[in-house]
Amino acid sequence: MSVKKKLDPRKLMEIAVDVMKKSIAERRSDGKASPLVGAVLWKPDGTVETASRGELRDGDHAEYTLLERKNRDRKLDDAVLVSTLEPCAPGSRRHPKLGCAERIVVARIKDVWVGVEDPDPTVDRKGIKYLQDNGVKVHLFDRDLQEVIVETNRDFIDQAEARAAAAREGAKQQPTVLSGLETALATAGLSDLNERALGEYLAAVGAGGKVASKEFRRRLARQGLLHEKGQAFVPSGFGLLLFGNEPRTHMLQAGLLGTIHYADGGEETRDFDGPAVDVPGQAIQWIKDKFPNPITRTQAKRREVNETLFELLREGIVNALVHRDYGIRGAKCQLVVSSEKILVLSPGLPVEPITMKQLQAFDAPMLSRNPVMHFVFAKMKLAEERGLGLKSMKSRALSAGIPLPSYAYKAPYVVLSLYKEATAAIPVAAGDASEQLSDAERKGWAWIVTRETVTTAEYQEVMSVPLRTARYQLKRLTDLGLLRMSGAGKATRYEVVRS
Repeated sequence: MSVKKKLDPRKLMEIAVDVMKKSIAERRSDGKASPLVGAVLWKPDGTVETASRGELRDGDHAEYTLLERKNRDRKLDDAVLVSTLEPCAPGSRRHPKLGCAERIVVARIKDVWVGVEDPDPTVDRKGIKYLQDNGVKVHLFDRDLQEVIVETNRDFIDQAEARAAAAREGAKQQPTVLSGLETALATAGLSDLNERALGEYLAAVGAGGKVASKEFRRRLARQGLLHEKGQAFVPSGFGLLLFGNEPRTHMLQAGLLGTIHYADGGEETRDFDGPAVDVPGQAIQWIKDKFPNPITRTQAKRREVNETLFELLREGIVNALVHRDYGIRGAKCQLVVSSEKILVLSPGLPVEPITMKQLQAFDAPMLSRNPVMHFVFAKMKLAEERGLGLKSMKSRALSAGIPLPSYAYKAPYVVLSLYKEATAAIPVAAGDASEQLSDAERKGWAWIVTRETVTTAEYQEVMSVPLRTARYQLKRLTDLGLLRMSGAGKATRYEVVRS
């Protein structure tokens, strides 16, 4: 009687990364970089098989080598596949070749671990969605391994735009669609697009030529921003969102609504409803004009802190626009500013399989809900590389010594909170805790909130207080619901409770 072995996903991911580095690049005359890909097949009896791109023949995908060349006649129903790169989606390869995602479904594999998305805008996340739509449970690699994969494939990722030209003619079936915004808008035309914004994008991608040139328009079509209809071009939903003069005339969910609540009870609003590529800069400038010095610190430190706060805000607005669920038509991205904090609201939960817990830890795997938008924002230097923007938000806040941002879900919004002062980071559940803090405890909290966790010894050293005082103050902050104890004995740590 066979015994089913225990699955160790982390070990399989590490094996896949090692195998990835053995990939053999095919010989090409066009200078295009080939991806380095490693795949691992785990079977219920504990057997593990591997394959890398080009292992047996130039250009053969790792998944194809593993499933078709090494296991073609084997039953794989209970097997698990681990691959460093997103399996290619239906329609991404020339007929009659099947996409690797199709081969996985045909093999009846039900669990797949994916390293990173294929950065080609015509493929991005569509392989993952095809698997999910066909009953396959998709997991993502741990964040640290994703970063290794990205760095190892730097040349390939930098040439992602070239892959956008992959032909779809003769595809066996229609490409997987992530969003209805990929389709052409019957109510919009080229005259609805902002030529200045398109010109900035043209310059950013270094395409040369003119905005009105057929070459540039075909480039936009390959990226899912336009659709070619005979001799004419029509914007897609994403094309209009990114570059439309007034996207909200066609899509009510477009744009960003801004509100400022002043300390005297006054309120000011502004709608940012032009091209999405303009929105982050316009919103930041609006707030700078109203609050030139949002954080009161020593003069020497103020400039650094303010610059960091605005950098975090820019990244937060970009993330809200790029990763929101545009299928939720009754809600819009919002920016709410008060004297204590700044909130950025983005409709929709994180895209599966990312969880709120991962988002709240600023350790979410790299995955884009709307890859077409992310591609454009990244090319225009408005967004950091996929997933890395989230990581840098945490590191920037830590470096500047300001309260760490926090994420929460308040249906239907994912809410990012950026704090101007330490007391503003007190969780709502803690009520009026700020009024119960002594001056010494306020000072301690102002330091602790710039970190994730702290030990008694660390607190004692930084605050320059006796051990007994350190223990008392940490207990007070814990009793007030600001900290949470974890571990025991010398391993005890105090975790900041985020709102």
